[in-house]
Amino acid sequence: MRITARHLSGIGAVLLLGMTAPSVVLAQTVRVRWDIIHLVFRAPAPNEVFEGGVADAKTTDGETLRLTGTGEFLARDGRRVGSGLATGGGSWQVISPTGVLLASGTYRATELVSWEFANLQTPGAVNDHIGPNASNGNAVLLVEYSDGSQGVLLVLCNGPGAPAGITEGVAATKGYKTYDRVQLPAAGVDLNRTIFHLLR
Repeated sequence: MRITARHLSGIGAVLLLGMTAPSVVLAQTVRVRWDIIHLVFRAPAPNEVFEGGVADAKTTDGETLRLTGTGEFLARDGRRVGSGLATGGGSWQVISPTGVLLASGTYRATELVSWEFANLQTPGAVNDHIGPNASNGNAVLLVEYSDGSQGVLLVLCNGPGAPAGITEGVAATKGYKTYDRVQLPAAGVDLNRTIFHLLR
């Protein structure tokens, strides 16, 4: 059965409702790019942001869903525009609590469920190689995995200058499994970071 917004229930609904941060509403349609980022640490110069990073989310019993990803969507006033078309995707791996690779493949984003803009990131805080207008907030996307399963991907960005209340990282569902344990980034570790860019 194809997943649509009205089919989201249980923990999926909790993720959608409970992890959405207060936002500044954009009054116009925007094209937004999302990325799981690769961060190069520089001291004392600003850290450098590139596409191509990795982020993890876990189930309650410690199974890990490891994701890469990038894509785009159109949004207006925190809602999808038209068909809610989203593009992009990346790779996925399912890893056991003991570190054994159980399965892997690719996924693609198919639809935007919601977009919440918080604010633009502090200019000059990082050396951003992806583009201008880096932003904080969160997005909820429907995704299809290469093994035939479907799910929900939450991209959550709490970058430089973000207001309180935003989580950094990803959460997801894949089939019946719920990877709702967001793995927070650690200082000096290139993992579990995301970013948005307003392309307009």
